[in-house]
Amino acid sequence: MSDDLFSIALVCLQDANIERKLARVAALRRAWQQGEIDRFDELSPVIPIPVPGRPAKPEMVSALQVGKRQPSTPEGRAALLHSLAHIEFNAINLALDAVYRFRGLPKDFYTDWLQVAAEEAHHFTLLRDHLHTLGFDYGDFTAHNGLWDMAVTTAHDPMVRMALVPRVLEARGLDALPAIMHRLASCGAQAAVDILGVILHDEIGHVAIGNRWYAYFCELRRLEPIATFRSLMREYKAPRLRGPLHAEARLAAGFTAAEMQMLEDCIGQV
Repeated sequence: MSDDLFSIALVCLQDANIERKLARVAALRRAWQQGEIDRFDELSPVIPIPVPGRPAKPEMVSALQVGKRQPSTPEGRAALLHSLAHIEFNAINLALDAVYRFRGLPKDFYTDWLQVAAEEAHHFTLLRDHLHTLGFDYGDFTAHNGLWDMAVTTAHDPMVRMALVPRVLEARGLDALPAIMHRLASCGAQAAVDILGVILHDEIGHVAIGNRWYAYFCELRRLEPIATFRSLMREYKAPRLRGPLHAEARLAAGFTAAEMQMLEDCIGQV
């Protein structure tokens, strides 16, 4: 394997073949952990990636056009799980993009985001395998591109990326998953609930990584974290925060009590 972290991450990121991408992510993380990649300095210019490597399906539509996902029917349950699988697939690309795009950072930054990429790949695999048991596959339903749109919007600054992807978009998942798990449990879909329990546990860690590096950049730039976060949410028109917040999960992921109060105050606002 090449010894250049960034070129390997770019190959993983641009690969549109699902099986190959998953295998490459696992191999990249393993090589990094085993010290087989010893270069992570700036070897080549960073290129914009308006569209990451992904299969031809699912068809991308606006968020308003994505079909209803009522878990009370088998097809509705599959559509709901497909939407979660799509989030996880996007999250693989987002983590790889953080590794590829942001240069000159501590080695731990790349270790953290390679961990996230590998765990998101595991989540995607769990959900896709479960979809197969329901008679469906990833790509059988429409999806939207909101997560990657935010990657493009934040491509210029790692602090902005850490603020608006892990601390906003992924943290919204911490809030939403318990209610989804309850709906699935009420339909008797215990296997799906168990998978989402694994995902919720790991996503707390992913949000914690985002919090860690957001705090790092704020300290490096001598910025007050809460005021800066609020300002970035306004400036970049972050999605409106919805309640209820999963306070226990967010606190476990490193949000402070003061941040939680600020977030509570922001519910329903931009």
